[in-house]
Amino acid sequence: MTTIVFPGQGSQSLGMAKDFNDNFIEAKQTFEEIEEYTKIDLRKIIFENTENKLDLTQYTQICIFASSCAIFKTYVSQNDVKDINVMLGHSLGEYTALACSNKLTLQSCSLILKKRGELMNFAVAPNKTGMAALIGKDSHHVEKIIKDNNLDLEIANDNSPMQIVISGMKNEIIKNKDIFLKNEIKRFIPLNVSAAFHSHFMLKAQQNLSEDIENLNFSENNIKIISNYDANIHLDTLSIKNSLKNQMANKVRWTQSIKKLEEIGEKNVLEIGPNKILSGLINRISSKFDIKSVNQISDI
Repeated sequence: MTTIVFPGQGSQSLGMAKDFNDNFIEAKQTFEEIEEYTKIDLRKIIFENTENKLDLTQYTQICIFASSCAIFKTYVSQNDVKDINVMLGHSLGEYTALACSNKLTLQSCSLILKKRGELMNFAVAPNKTGMAALIGKDSHHVEKIIKDNNLDLEIANDNSPMQIVISGMKNEIIKNKDIFLKNEIKRFIPLNVSAAFHSHFMLKAQQNLSEDIENLNFSENNIKIISNYDANIHLDTLSIKNSLKNQMANKVRWTQSIKKLEEIGEKNVLEIGPNKILSGLINRISSKFDIKSVNQISDI
């Protein structure tokens, strides 16, 4: 059986999936469909980026989604893929998983993700909140530092036992850097993001998106979805919806999600989308998976 994983924000790069668009009709049609649904010239942003929109959250998310879907559609057209058991994604990648598993239509997912990107981009005043990656210790260690020092910060992404991302006010992040470094964190890396994602700063945006998620029409099938919100397996529409409604303002439980894959005996993992970020994270979580990344046409 095969598990497919899809990347989130931070995986974007200029020209991602261009070789697929230029060489496979499935990829080109996917881009065309999503551009028609969203009324955004995505390929101009992704392939040229002359207006520097690719790293703006309101565009980044839908661009990564479109690129990942284009790669996925091409891959399944060129390979005999019949044994997909589980799909999951990192943050926005969870939406890609829902589209590629046919639990949501490409149109529904494109429109909800377009709105998600806009809501997250404008959720808080620019340059007031942010995120930082902490390298060297797991989430329990980081949580203890936050609690013991009464820091007004929270874990946003539990990416691996050696990489945790925190969210908060930018001044809080900067002023507490030395506290983390004095408590066995090896590297402290402020991230170039527009806001404190997956934190309480996203609560209003999460509430605004919740009604749209409720109104989505899901289809049910045998592909399992592992949710960022609780790292549990979901098959029914109600539990998938509830997890998605809570995703934006809560941490991404990536380490636990991969542990869940290990627990159910999954061995073969296919990462589909730009770059190979998730493959690296998965390898740091467990050595029990055979991982293949597909992000250029030579990979198919």
